[in-house]
Amino acid sequence: MLEDRMAAAPRLAPPPSPWPAAYPEGYAVVDVETTGLARDDRIVSAAVYQLDARGAVQDHWYTLVNPQRDPGPVWIHGLTSDTLADAPLFSEIADELAQRLDGRVLVAHNAVFDWSMLAREYARAGSAAPVRQRLCTIALSKELGLPLPNHKLESLAAHYGVVQERAHHALDDARVLAETFRPSLHAAAAGGLRLPLLACQPLTEWSDAPRPIGYQRSYRATSWRASRKRPACPYPNPGRYEPDGRLVQGMRVAFSGDTSIDRELLEDQAIEAGLHVATSVSRLTSLLVTNDPEAATSKVTKARSFDTPVIDEAAFTQLLRDVAPAPDK
Repeated sequence: MLEDRMAAAPRLAPPPSPWPAAYPEGYAVVDVETTGLARDDRIVSAAVYQLDARGAVQDHWYTLVNPQRDPGPVWIHGLTSDTLADAPLFSEIADELAQRLDGRVLVAHNAVFDWSMLAREYARAGSAAPVRQRLCTIALSKELGLPLPNHKLESLAAHYGVVQERAHHALDDARVLAETFRPSLHAAAAGGLRLPLLACQPLTEWSDAPRPIGYQRSYRATSWRASRKRPACPYPNPGRYEPDGRLVQGMRVAFSGDTSIDRELLEDQAIEAGLHVATSVSRLTSLLVTNDPEAATSKVTKARSFDTPVIDEAAFTQLLRDVAPAPDK
Protein backbone atom coordinates (compact mmCIF):
# COMPACT_ATOMS: atom_id res chain seq x y z
CA MET A 1 0.00 0.00 0.00
CA LEU A 2 1.23 3.49 -0.76
CA GLU A 3 2.37 5.76 2.04
CA ASP A 4 -0.40 8.02 3.29
CA ARG A 5 0.86 11.58 2.83
CA MET A 6 -2.23 13.33 4.16
CA ALA A 7 -0.48 14.21 7.40
CA ALA A 8 2.18 16.07 5.42
CA ALA A 9 -0.36 18.28 3.66
CA PRO A 10 -0.12 21.99 4.50
CA ARG A 11 -2.39 23.19 7.29
CA LEU A 12 -5.35 25.26 6.26
CA ALA A 13 -6.54 28.50 7.75
CA PRO A 14 -9.37 28.10 10.28
CA PRO A 15 -12.66 27.45 8.47
CA PRO A 16 -15.25 30.21 8.30
CA SER A 17 -17.74 30.38 11.11
CA PRO A 18 -20.48 29.43 10.90
CA TRP A 19 -19.96 26.62 8.40
CA PRO A 20 -22.72 26.54 5.72
CA ALA A 21 -25.60 24.60 7.26
CA ALA A 22 -26.62 23.10 3.92
CA TYR A 23 -23.25 21.41 3.34
CA PRO A 24 -23.09 17.59 3.71
CA GLU A 25 -22.05 15.90 6.94
CA GLY A 26 -19.42 13.71 5.31
CA TYR A 27 -17.76 12.71 2.06
CA ALA A 28 -16.36 9.56 0.45
CA VAL A 29 -13.58 10.44 -1.99
CA VAL A 30 -13.48 7.61 -4.50
CA ASP A 31 -11.28 6.44 -7.35
CA VAL A 32 -11.68 3.25 -9.37
CA GLU A 33 -9.46 1.73 -12.04
CA THR A 34 -11.26 -0.33 -14.66
CA THR A 35 -10.88 -2.69 -17.61
CA GLY A 36 -12.26 0.06 -19.85
CA LEU A 37 -14.99 2.67 -20.07
CA ALA A 38 -17.96 0.82 -21.58
CA ARG A 39 -21.05 -0.39 -19.72
CA ASP A 40 -19.76 -3.98 -19.71
CA ASP A 41 -16.35 -3.11 -18.28
CA ARG A 42 -15.38 -3.97 -14.73
CA ILE A 43 -13.55 -2.49 -11.75
CA VAL A 44 -10.02 -3.81 -11.06
CA SER A 45 -9.21 -1.65 -8.02
CA ALA A 46 -10.98 0.81 -5.77
CA ALA A 47 -10.00 3.28 -3.06
CA VAL A 48 -12.01 5.40 -0.63
CA TYR A 49 -10.93 8.26 1.62
CA GLN A 50 -13.58 9.10 4.21
CA LEU A 51 -13.71 12.81 5.08
CA ASP A 52 -15.72 14.61 7.72
CA ALA A 53 -17.97 17.63 7.08
CA ARG A 54 -14.99 19.98 6.74
CA GLY A 55 -12.76 17.69 4.69
CA ALA A 56 -10.56 16.18 7.40
CA VAL A 57 -9.51 12.58 6.78
CA GLN A 58 -11.19 9.98 8.98
CA ASP A 59 -10.10 6.78 7.28
CA HIS A 60 -8.86 5.34 4.00
CA TRP A 61 -9.23 1.95 2.31
CA TYR A 62 -8.00 0.21 -0.84
CA THR A 63 -8.64 -3.10 -2.54
CA LEU A 64 -7.89 -4.98 -5.73
CA VAL A 65 -10.86 -6.56 -7.50
CA ASN A 66 -10.81 -9.62 -9.74
CA PRO A 67 -12.79 -8.62 -12.86
CA GLN A 68 -12.99 -12.23 -14.11
CA ARG A 69 -11.86 -11.03 -17.52
CA ASP A 70 -9.01 -9.32 -19.33
CA PRO A 71 -7.74 -6.46 -17.11
CA GLY A 72 -7.65 -4.08 -20.08
CA PRO A 73 -4.99 -1.35 -20.33
CA VAL A 74 -2.31 -2.82 -18.03
CA TRP A 75 0.14 -0.16 -19.22
CA ILE A 76 -2.13 2.44 -17.59
CA HIS A 77 -3.15 0.91 -14.24
CA GLY A 78 -0.35 -1.67 -13.95
CA LEU A 79 -2.63 -4.53 -12.85
CA THR A 80 -2.04 -7.78 -14.72
CA SER A 81 -4.18 -10.92 -14.81
CA ASP A 82 -1.69 -12.64 -12.49
CA THR A 83 -1.87 -9.76 -10.01
CA LEU A 84 -5.66 -9.90 -9.95
CA ALA A 85 -6.04 -13.69 -9.98
CA ASP A 86 -6.29 -14.00 -6.17
CA ALA A 87 -8.07 -10.69 -5.59
CA PRO A 88 -11.63 -10.77 -4.21
CA LEU A 89 -14.62 -10.50 -6.52
CA PHE A 90 -16.64 -7.30 -6.34
CA SER A 91 -19.50 -9.18 -4.70
CA GLU A 92 -17.08 -10.14 -1.91
CA ILE A 93 -16.06 -6.55 -1.13
CA ALA A 94 -19.43 -4.90 -1.88
CA ASP A 95 -20.59 -4.83 1.76
CA GLU A 96 -17.34 -3.38 3.11
CA LEU A 97 -17.29 -0.76 0.37
CA ALA A 98 -20.93 0.08 1.06
CA GLN A 99 -20.13 0.74 4.73
CA ARG A 100 -17.55 3.31 3.65
CA LEU A 101 -19.97 5.03 1.26
CA ASP A 102 -23.12 4.93 3.35
CA GLY A 103 -24.48 8.34 4.36
CA ARG A 104 -21.77 10.24 2.51
CA VAL A 105 -21.55 12.28 -0.67
CA LEU A 106 -19.45 10.48 -3.27
CA VAL A 107 -16.62 12.75 -4.46
CA ALA A 108 -14.64 11.90 -7.60
CA HIS A 109 -12.84 13.52 -10.50
CA ASN A 110 -15.32 13.08 -13.38
CA ALA A 111 -17.75 11.65 -10.83
CA VAL A 112 -20.28 10.40 -13.35
CA PHE A 113 -17.75 7.77 -14.52
CA ASP A 114 -16.82 6.46 -11.04
CA TRP A 115 -20.47 6.46 -9.99
CA SER A 116 -21.57 4.63 -13.14
CA MET A 117 -18.94 1.91 -12.67
CA LEU A 118 -19.86 1.44 -9.01
CA ALA A 119 -23.59 1.42 -9.69
CA ARG A 120 -23.25 -1.25 -12.37
CA GLU A 121 -21.02 -3.41 -10.18
CA TYR A 122 -23.57 -3.25 -7.39
CA ALA A 123 -26.34 -4.11 -9.85
CA ARG A 124 -24.40 -7.18 -10.96
CA ALA A 125 -24.01 -8.14 -7.30
CA GLY A 126 -27.78 -7.91 -6.82
CA SER A 127 -27.78 -4.80 -4.64
CA ALA A 128 -27.42 -1.02 -4.85
CA ALA A 129 -24.73 1.40 -3.76
CA PRO A 130 -25.85 3.39 -0.68
CA VAL A 131 -25.09 6.72 -2.34
CA ARG A 132 -27.68 9.45 -2.82
CA GLN A 133 -25.54 12.33 -4.06
CA ARG A 134 -22.25 12.84 -5.87
CA LEU A 135 -19.92 15.80 -6.30
CA CYS A 136 -17.57 16.14 -9.26
CA THR A 137 -14.33 17.96 -8.48
CA ILE A 138 -14.15 19.11 -12.10
CA ALA A 139 -17.50 20.88 -11.66
CA LEU A 140 -16.38 22.32 -8.31
CA SER A 141 -13.16 23.72 -9.78
CA LYS A 142 -15.22 25.38 -12.51
CA GLU A 143 -17.59 26.87 -9.91
CA LEU A 144 -14.59 28.23 -8.00
CA GLY A 145 -13.07 29.66 -11.17
CA LEU A 146 -9.68 28.07 -10.47
CA PRO A 147 -7.03 29.17 -13.01
CA LEU A 148 -6.33 25.68 -14.38
CA PRO A 149 -4.92 25.02 -17.87
CA ASN A 150 -7.27 22.02 -18.15
CA HIS A 151 -9.43 19.85 -15.92
CA LYS A 152 -7.02 16.98 -15.32
CA LEU A 153 -6.37 15.77 -11.79
CA GLU A 154 -2.67 16.54 -12.20
CA SER A 155 -3.49 20.18 -12.96
CA LEU A 156 -5.70 20.43 -9.88
CA ALA A 157 -2.95 18.82 -7.80
CA ALA A 158 -0.34 21.26 -9.14
CA HIS A 159 -2.61 24.20 -8.30
CA TYR A 160 -2.71 23.19 -4.64
CA GLY A 161 0.89 21.94 -4.46
CA VAL A 162 -0.10 18.31 -3.95
CA VAL A 163 2.49 15.74 -5.01
CA GLN A 164 1.17 12.86 -7.09
CA GLU A 165 3.25 9.71 -6.58
CA ARG A 166 1.57 7.14 -8.84
CA ALA A 167 -0.97 8.36 -11.36
CA HIS A 168 -3.71 5.83 -12.16
CA HIS A 169 -3.16 3.94 -8.91
CA ALA A 170 -6.56 4.10 -7.21
CA LEU A 171 -5.19 4.73 -3.71
CA ASP A 172 -2.81 7.49 -4.73
CA ASP A 173 -5.38 9.12 -7.03
CA ALA A 174 -7.90 9.08 -4.16
CA ARG A 175 -5.32 10.60 -1.78
CA VAL A 176 -4.47 13.36 -4.24
CA LEU A 177 -8.14 14.04 -4.80
CA ALA A 178 -8.82 14.19 -1.06
CA GLU A 179 -5.94 16.64 -0.55
CA THR A 180 -7.19 18.89 -3.35
CA PHE A 181 -10.86 18.61 -2.41
CA ARG A 182 -10.32 19.90 1.13
CA PRO A 183 -9.03 23.38 0.17
CA SER A 184 -11.65 23.57 -2.59
CA LEU A 185 -14.35 22.78 -0.04
CA HIS A 186 -13.05 25.49 2.33
CA ALA A 187 -12.88 28.01 -0.51
CA ALA A 188 -16.47 27.20 -1.45
CA ALA A 189 -17.57 27.58 2.17
CA ALA A 190 -15.74 30.88 2.56
CA GLY A 191 -17.50 32.23 -0.52
CA GLY A 192 -20.89 30.88 0.45
CA LEU A 193 -20.90 28.82 -2.75
CA ARG A 194 -23.60 26.27 -3.32
CA LEU A 195 -21.90 22.91 -3.91
CA PRO A 196 -22.58 21.29 -7.33
CA LEU A 197 -24.30 18.20 -5.90
CA LEU A 198 -26.11 15.80 -8.22
CA ALA A 199 -28.48 12.96 -7.40
CA CYS A 200 -27.26 9.40 -7.91
CA GLN A 201 -29.90 7.38 -9.73
CA PRO A 202 -29.55 3.57 -9.82
CA LEU A 203 -28.29 2.28 -13.17
CA THR A 204 -29.65 -0.82 -14.89
CA GLU A 205 -27.71 -0.82 -18.18
CA TRP A 206 -24.97 -3.37 -17.64
CA SER A 207 -23.74 -6.64 -19.06
CA ASP A 208 -22.56 -9.85 -17.44
CA ALA A 209 -21.33 -11.45 -20.66
CA PRO A 210 -17.96 -13.13 -20.04
CA ARG A 211 -14.94 -11.61 -21.76
CA PRO A 212 -11.96 -13.98 -21.91
CA ILE A 213 -8.35 -12.95 -21.45
CA GLY A 214 -7.02 -11.27 -24.57
CA TYR A 215 -10.50 -10.50 -25.91
CA GLN A 216 -10.88 -7.54 -28.28
CA ARG A 217 -14.36 -6.01 -28.41
CA SER A 218 -15.67 -5.99 -31.98
CA TYR A 219 -17.48 -2.92 -33.21
CA ARG A 220 -21.09 -2.68 -34.23
CA ALA A 221 -22.19 -2.53 -37.85
CA THR A 222 -20.95 0.73 -39.29
CA SER A 223 -23.62 3.42 -39.57
CA TRP A 224 -23.59 6.40 -41.86
CA ARG A 225 -23.00 9.80 -40.28
CA ALA A 226 -22.69 13.15 -41.94
CA SER A 227 -19.26 14.76 -41.85
CA ARG A 228 -18.79 17.85 -39.73
CA LYS A 229 -16.22 20.59 -39.65
CA ARG A 230 -13.76 20.31 -36.79
CA PRO A 231 -11.84 23.22 -35.32
CA ALA A 232 -8.20 23.46 -36.38
CA CYS A 233 -5.76 22.00 -33.87
CA PRO A 234 -3.89 24.91 -32.24
CA TYR A 235 -0.73 22.84 -31.64
CA PRO A 236 1.90 21.75 -34.18
CA ASN A 237 2.47 18.03 -34.59
CA PRO A 238 5.24 17.14 -32.07
CA GLY A 239 6.01 13.88 -33.86
CA ARG A 240 4.83 10.32 -33.68
CA TYR A 241 3.51 8.58 -30.59
CA GLU A 242 5.98 6.32 -28.78
CA PRO A 243 4.43 3.01 -27.62
CA ASP A 244 3.94 2.87 -23.83
CA GLY A 245 4.45 6.64 -23.71
CA ARG A 246 2.06 9.56 -23.36
CA LEU A 247 0.08 11.28 -26.05
CA VAL A 248 1.20 14.87 -26.62
CA GLN A 249 -0.97 17.79 -27.68
CA GLY A 250 -0.80 18.20 -31.45
CA MET A 251 -0.45 14.50 -32.22
CA ARG A 252 -2.71 13.18 -34.98
CA VAL A 253 -5.22 10.41 -34.26
CA ALA A 254 -7.66 8.69 -36.59
CA PHE A 255 -10.66 6.42 -35.97
CA SER A 256 -11.92 3.39 -37.85
CA GLY A 257 -15.20 1.56 -37.34
CA ASP A 258 -17.90 2.16 -34.79
CA THR A 259 -17.31 2.92 -31.11
CA SER A 260 -19.17 2.14 -27.90
CA ILE A 261 -18.93 5.81 -26.93
CA ASP A 262 -20.62 8.02 -29.51
CA ARG A 263 -18.02 8.78 -32.18
CA GLU A 264 -18.59 12.53 -32.11
CA LEU A 265 -18.26 12.60 -28.32
CA LEU A 266 -15.01 10.62 -28.54
CA GLU A 267 -13.68 13.02 -31.18
CA ASP A 268 -14.72 16.01 -29.05
CA GLN A 269 -12.82 14.56 -26.09
CA ALA A 270 -9.72 14.14 -28.26
CA ILE A 271 -10.00 17.69 -29.56
CA GLU A 272 -10.51 19.09 -26.05
CA ALA A 273 -7.35 17.27 -24.97
CA GLY A 274 -5.44 19.11 -27.72
CA LEU A 275 -5.15 16.30 -30.27
CA HIS A 276 -5.58 16.59 -34.03
CA VAL A 277 -8.43 14.35 -35.22
CA ALA A 278 -7.59 13.25 -38.76
CA THR A 279 -10.03 11.78 -41.27
CA SER A 280 -7.36 9.56 -42.86
CA VAL A 281 -4.16 7.76 -41.97
CA SER A 282 -0.78 9.04 -43.13
CA ARG A 283 2.87 8.82 -42.07
CA LEU A 284 2.14 11.69 -39.66
CA THR A 285 -0.64 9.82 -37.83
CA SER A 286 0.30 8.82 -34.29
CA LEU A 287 -2.54 6.40 -33.53
CA LEU A 288 -5.37 4.57 -35.23
CA VAL A 289 -8.22 3.79 -32.84
CA THR A 290 -10.39 0.81 -33.75
CA ASN A 291 -12.26 -1.90 -31.87
CA ASP A 292 -11.53 -4.37 -34.68
CA PRO A 293 -7.76 -4.20 -35.35
CA GLU A 294 -7.86 -7.29 -37.57
CA ALA A 295 -10.38 -5.79 -39.99
CA ALA A 296 -9.02 -5.37 -43.51
CA THR A 297 -10.10 -1.73 -43.80
CA SER A 298 -8.08 0.81 -45.74
CA LYS A 299 -7.20 2.70 -42.54
CA VAL A 300 -5.96 -0.41 -40.75
CA THR A 301 -3.97 -1.46 -43.82
CA LYS A 302 -2.36 1.97 -44.11
CA ALA A 303 -1.59 2.07 -40.39
CA ARG A 304 0.19 -1.27 -40.62
CA SER A 305 2.20 -0.10 -43.62
CA PHE A 306 3.28 3.07 -41.78
CA ASP A 307 3.97 1.22 -38.48
CA THR A 308 1.30 3.39 -36.87
CA PRO A 309 0.15 1.87 -33.55
CA VAL A 310 -3.39 0.45 -33.66
CA ILE A 311 -5.20 0.44 -30.30
CA ASP A 312 -8.75 -0.11 -29.14
CA GLU A 313 -11.18 2.45 -27.78
CA ALA A 314 -10.66 1.52 -24.11
CA ALA A 315 -6.90 1.99 -24.35
CA PHE A 316 -7.35 5.31 -26.15
CA THR A 317 -9.77 6.72 -23.58
CA GLN A 318 -7.29 5.81 -20.85
CA LEU A 319 -4.51 7.62 -22.73
CA LEU A 320 -6.78 10.66 -23.02
CA ARG A 321 -6.64 11.01 -19.26
CA ASP A 322 -2.93 11.81 -19.37
CA VAL A 323 -2.15 13.87 -22.50
CA ALA A 324 1.12 15.80 -22.16
CA PRO A 325 1.11 19.54 -22.92
CA ALA A 326 2.56 20.71 -26.23
CA PRO A 327 6.30 21.42 -26.06
CA ASP A 328 7.38 25.05 -26.03
CA LYS A 329 8.10 26.48 -29.43
